[in-house]
Amino acid sequence: MIGELQFLYPWVLLLALLIPLVLIARYGRIGKAALPFTDHRLLRALPVSWVVHARHVLPVLMGAGLLLLVVALARPQRGIAESRVNREAVDMVLLIDVSSSMLAEDFYLDGRRVNRMEVCVHAAKEFIRMRRNDRISVIAFAGVPFVMAPLTFDHGWLLQQVNRIEIAMVQDGTAIGSAIASGLNRLRDSEAESKVIVLLTDGVNNTGNITPENAARAAAAMGVRVHAIGAGTQDYAPFPVRSPFGGTRYVRQLAVFDEAQLQRIADITGGQYFHANDTEALQRIYEEIDQLERTEIEVHEYTRFEEAFMPFLLLSLGLLVAERLLAVGKLGRWP
Repeated sequence: MIGELQFLYPWVLLLALLIPLVLIARYGRIGKAALPFTDHRLLRALPVSWVVHARHVLPVLMGAGLLLLVVALARPQRGIAESRVNREAVDMVLLIDVSSSMLAEDFYLDGRRVNRMEVCVHAAKEFIRMRRNDRISVIAFAGVPFVMAPLTFDHGWLLQQVNRIEIAMVQDGTAIGSAIASGLNRLRDSEAESKVIVLLTDGVNNTGNITPENAARAAAAMGVRVHAIGAGTQDYAPFPVRSPFGGTRYVRQLAVFDEAQLQRIADITGGQYFHANDTEALQRIYEEIDQLERTEIEVHEYTRFEEAFMPFLLLSLGLLVAERLLAVGKLGRWP
C-alpha cells in the first residue's frame, strides 16, 4: 500500500522468536542470590538499594534493541506513488510579431490602455502555463525572425524568455513567411505526434525571401498546422509619438493586417484563423487553440519504494549501546 511500510525480507522477522532465549541466557540470574544463605529473613531485613530495581531495565533495553535490529534487517520500505508522463504529445512554436505596429494602444489590460505587445506577451505567458506537458519554442519576428527559446519542457525558463520580448528588438518590418520557415526549422527533427505553429501578427507581410503561402505549403508537407491570429482593430489606432517638447503625444494611424492572407495560411496547413480585436478575445482564442491541440497523453503509474530501515537501526544501536554502558557500571553488578 502507498505510504505504508512493507518488508523486503519478511522472513527475517522470525528471528524475533529467539530474543527471549538470548535474554534468558544473558539475564537469567536476575533475582537469584549470588551466595547461599540459611535464613533469607536476614536479607529481607536489609534496606533495598535502587540498583536492585533499576537493573531490570537492562533486559528491557536489550530486548527492545534486538527487536528493532531484527526489524531493520527485514528491510522495511515505504511505497511512494509516482507517474511518468509521455510528454511527446505536442511540439509547438509560438511566433510573436514585434514590429513597430505593435506599439498601437488599442487594447486594455486590467482597466488600463496598453499597446498590443503587452497584451500579446501576457496572453502568450498564460497559454504556456496551460500547456504543461508540451515542448514549446518562442520566436519573435519583425523584419527577420529571432529565436527566443528552442523547443523545451523548461517552462519556467521559457516564461523568462517571453518577458524579454520587446518591440523593435530586431530590424523593423513584417516577415511572416520567414517567421514560419524559422518555426519549421525548430520542428524539423520533432518526433511528436502533433506539431503546431501559433502565428500572431498585426501587420502585412512586406519583407523576407519566403512568401507566407510558400511557407504554409512547406508546413503542410511537414504535417505542421499553423493557427494564425490577427491582432488589432483593423482601423485607425492611437500610436505614441515622442514630442519635440518632451513627453509623449498620440497620433491616430491606420493599422491593418492582411486577414485574407492569414486565412489562406491556416487553410493550407489545416489550422484555423482567428481575429483578436480586444484582450478578452485574444485570451479566448488561446484557450480555443489549447482545446484544439489536446492529444491523449500516455501516463504510466508505478510505485517507487524508499528504504525506511535507518530509523529502526539507529534506535536499535542506541538502545544496545545504552544497555552495554549501564551493564558495565553499577547496574551490571549482581548482589
